[in-house]
Amino acid sequence: MRRMVGLMAGLAVSAGAARAAEDPALGGLQVLGHAQATGTATSESLTRAYLARIEALDRKGPKLNSIIALNPHAVTDARALDAERKAGKVRGPLHGLPILLKDNIESADGTATTAGSLALKDNVTGRDAPLVRRLTEAGVVVLGKANLSEWANYRSSRSISGWSAMGGLVRNPYALDRSACGSSAGSGAAVAAGLAFAAIGTETDGSITCPAAMNGIVGLKPTVGLISRTHIVPISASQDTAGPMTRNVADAAALLTVLAGSDPADPATLEADQRRTDYLKALDPAALKGARIGVLRVTAGRSPQTDAVFDQALAALKAAGATLVEVTPPDVSQVSALEDLILRVEFKAGINAYLASTSPDQVKTRTLADLIAFNDLEPRETVLFGQETFKEAQASPDLDDPAYLTARASARRLAGPEGIDRMLAEAKVEALVAESGGPASVVDRVNGGRWLGSPSELPAVAGYPHLTVPMGYVEGLPVGLSFIGTAWSEARLLSLGHAFEQAIQVRRAPTFPATVNGSPAFDKP
Repeated sequence: MRRMVGLMAGLAVSAGAARAAEDPALGGLQVLGHAQATGTATSESLTRAYLARIEALDRKGPKLNSIIALNPHAVTDARALDAERKAGKVRGPLHGLPILLKDNIESADGTATTAGSLALKDNVTGRDAPLVRRLTEAGVVVLGKANLSEWANYRSSRSISGWSAMGGLVRNPYALDRSACGSSAGSGAAVAAGLAFAAIGTETDGSITCPAAMNGIVGLKPTVGLISRTHIVPISASQDTAGPMTRNVADAAALLTVLAGSDPADPATLEADQRRTDYLKALDPAALKGARIGVLRVTAGRSPQTDAVFDQALAALKAAGATLVEVTPPDVSQVSALEDLILRVEFKAGINAYLASTSPDQVKTRTLADLIAFNDLEPRETVLFGQETFKEAQASPDLDDPAYLTARASARRLAGPEGIDRMLAEAKVEALVAESGGPASVVDRVNGGRWLGSPSELPAVAGYPHLTVPMGYVEGLPVGLSFIGTAWSEARLLSLGHAFEQAIQVRRAPTFPATVNGSPAFDKP
């Protein structure tokens, strides 16, 4: 057997991606953990190989722009973990594995936490978010910070997903002219391209599940309150959560096992310690046998090719033993209107509190009003789109406003008990499945991309879990299958997703084409 470090280093300089079976950089926990355990790789060799791939594929080659900053201590951290392994101390299954953090998650490694904005380019807080501390205590190596839609896509309704003033535009590794979606765009593209073992993204509404689906990977938005949000640049106290983005479901389960837990500084996590479990051990490849699953056709008819892949996925679920029940999706227009108000109010309060916690020597913008003024004077920030969402949030009422409080309670009720929970109960099913969205659209700085919709809003507003797993391809572009459940149902959703993944074995590595393959229909006869 060839040593993995040599194989990975050789592949790192190639812009063409090999199949996961041939390319250890695209392997998961089983491949990379076994390599360290058997001595065919070390944490240092893995870290150096991923850094070489970042140089070849992100900085050069197809130039994915998926990473904003690298941890200057990554190799040193990996070497220390190798010393621990040699001394007989292995912290767990994630020991020595390199990951990326979305650049709105703080880490005490000397990198700034920018949310993609030039206003935070010097925001080196010296703080580890509690979720980062959990990861490093489990033996994870933090490689660096992944690019994102600036301010997690909350500066403008006309924003371009995956673009930030700090990092430029993230490119989709399955077609470089297509959107990587957002806001965890860099996390999705980097994991798909094999630039790290995994990444941690964040979601308020669709920001993990959309880029995961469009980049052909697994993404989990967990129940709000399962993972701490402390020291993460906020949008919404009601809806924000971090979550794993990986190349397979088992890796996501392993990461969630470490990420989940209560944090005294985040009241939403009060129940987390009682709710968390070992999600990796809970996986059951036969989970679909006898399962009753509701089918939501939220985006039916918008992409006939995606509908066809969805029908194939449904057939695979049935073949694996699931009973499928058609469920009529509810009208979400009222929930959407309420969500808009909730996010505006909570963003103003949350970002003002976050900015106040940063160093005044490094961050001169101390309030949302300061950010708006900064953007007005910085042409690099507004070259593509404005900041009307910021201005709407600034004009919004405070957290004690009666209209806001009523909206928050109503939205949670409509999306949760009267939305997802009602559908589950009436159909007598344990989970819902839906198309995660259509294939990635072409990036168009003038008119934007074509948005085909997704099922993310109800679980986002309810605070319920939402898992997306690759289900196939449309003209070479990945599309995902969403699994949605009630609060705290992550273990079951992951198990169902794992069983589906094992049944179809559909995921394939990207090859970084400039565009999707041409069709004979475009050629002259």
